[in-house]
Amino acid sequence: MALRSFASQAYFVKPYKHTQLNKPVFSVPFSVLKCHAYPIKTSFPLEDVIESQQFNRDLLNGIFEVAQDMEAIERDASSPGSSMLKGYLMATLFYEPSTRTRLSFESAMKRLGGEVLTTENAREFSSAAKGETLEDTIRTVEGYSDIIVLRHFEGGAAKRAAATAKIPVINAGDGPGQHPTQALLDVYTIKREIGRLDGIKLGLVGDLANGRTVRSLAYLIAMYPDIKIYFVSPDVVKMKDDIKDYLTTSGVEWEESADLLEVASKCDVVYQTRIQKERFGERIDLYEAARGKYIVDTKVLNVMQKHAVVMHPLPRLDEITVEVDNDPRGAYFRQAKNGLYVRMALLKLLLLGW
Repeated sequence: MALRSFASQAYFVKPYKHTQLNKPVFSVPFSVLKCHAYPIKTSFPLEDVIESQQFNRDLLNGIFEVAQDMEAIERDASSPGSSMLKGYLMATLFYEPSTRTRLSFESAMKRLGGEVLTTENAREFSSAAKGETLEDTIRTVEGYSDIIVLRHFEGGAAKRAAATAKIPVINAGDGPGQHPTQALLDVYTIKREIGRLDGIKLGLVGDLANGRTVRSLAYLIAMYPDIKIYFVSPDVVKMKDDIKDYLTTSGVEWEESADLLEVASKCDVVYQTRIQKERFGERIDLYEAARGKYIVDTKVLNVMQKHAVVMHPLPRLDEITVEVDNDPRGAYFRQAKNGLYVRMALLKLLLLGW
């Protein structure tokens, strides 16, 4: 079954459910739909989280409100909300390495009272090594759990999993495709750090061809008015045309630049990414040519505005120097912590609704 965009008022529907399309998203105000303060609940309009195009601004605002509630729950483990997912099991299937994404999802589930079934390297230490298809793995794992979080090395794998499963599937990154929960936490972080999302000037730096985080972020930030995006990358890893075409069609101004210092002086957010060696295959020469060309260091900080921030999806290698860690504009560890709150919100919403 095809995945359809919620932004176009139709969204992905599991084959076995009959969800009414084109219904109003929010029938009562969010102030009434607090996740644990009131008994009123409505269903969450998405059954899976697969790509950024599923969202619109109203839905993002709602998720961010719930994420703020989750901050309070994380601070107080004795709050009623800390047991809201008691009795639920989350399966994490990770076919590629991960630290922050896997651990933040597992922490999110446990902080809400749920339990976790996990495999860290499913590509090597699961029946995939024996030739089992992804679809068969999903059909098996859904029998043991209530929700699946999947990271896979192939683009489009999350869509295949969602089309197969009868329980919610969350895309935790599929090859060079998308990483929607990272994009959600990135936009949440921008809102918390800068204080707004309208009128943001965003510099995307590094591996823009292979970085699924920047692709997903571009889709989400394009939903806000008066956005300008600067692309700064080595020639071999420039942003692909599909994202540029999408931004142009959406009325978002974008510009390619080779001058990181000039771009940093204009931006509210400098979003740095590592050059992804694992995507180059045997062309190590191309990787070495790209690595180290754009580094965020004290020279970049010196030209940045006082309110601006440096973000990074992590892990970093040498593309942000350690000196930046001591500057309050280095937001990447706060960004990683925000991933916990956003993922707590998504687990709550997918399993319990608003």
